[in-house]
Amino acid sequence: MAVKGILGIKLGMTQAFAKDGTVVPCTAIQAGPCVVVQRRTRDRDGYDAVQLGLVEFVKPQRLSKAERGHLDKSKVPPMRFLREVPIEDAGEETKPGDRVLVDGFAAGERVDVVGVSKGRGFQGGVKRWHYRGGDATHGSMFHRAPGGIGASSFPSRVWLGQHFPGHMGHDRVTAKNLRVVRIDAEENLMLVRGAVPGPAGSYVVVRKARTRS
Repeated sequence: MAVKGILGIKLGMTQAFAKDGTVVPCTAIQAGPCVVVQRRTRDRDGYDAVQLGLVEFVKPQRLSKAERGHLDKSKVPPMRFLREVPIEDAGEETKPGDRVLVDGFAAGERVDVVGVSKGRGFQGGVKRWHYRGGDATHGSMFHRAPGGIGASSFPSRVWLGQHFPGHMGHDRVTAKNLRVVRIDAEENLMLVRGAVPGPAGSYVVVRKARTRS
């Protein structure tokens, strides 16, 4: 498969059994089916990639006029989730309308899964940055406060990047080098070992691992 990635939806966590009976914690991903929406070439765009769209039922009125025009130009159905993924062989003729399926991956290979982590809202420093906190007894009155945030004489200001309470989560996160445990081409399912970012039902991008650890 020339395309090195696929789009999907995180279904949730489950478990699988290895041949020796070992229980393997896995995340189930509905990987595809996807359709190539646009081709990026080095001559025109400066790099080689394809824009994929995840095939799912979407009412046309849910998309903007610009989005509908972009999809109509490639003669593909309405899709909500579009992302670019690299390709292996730049010389291969990959054109809009081509299908990308989960059978392009195999059990045992390594993948990177990109998603948006769960949002935790506004959190204090202890939960957000794992501050130790103060004593909980003897009237310390310093239980979950951040503590000192800068010296008075020098630099007489708060250091740039100091950890404070604030919005936690809802960040783009990449889980790297996850092993593919099982592929079900008929049901468009992929099982990867371990957890991937985001809640169940969220969109993810699965791409072949860039580094090996």
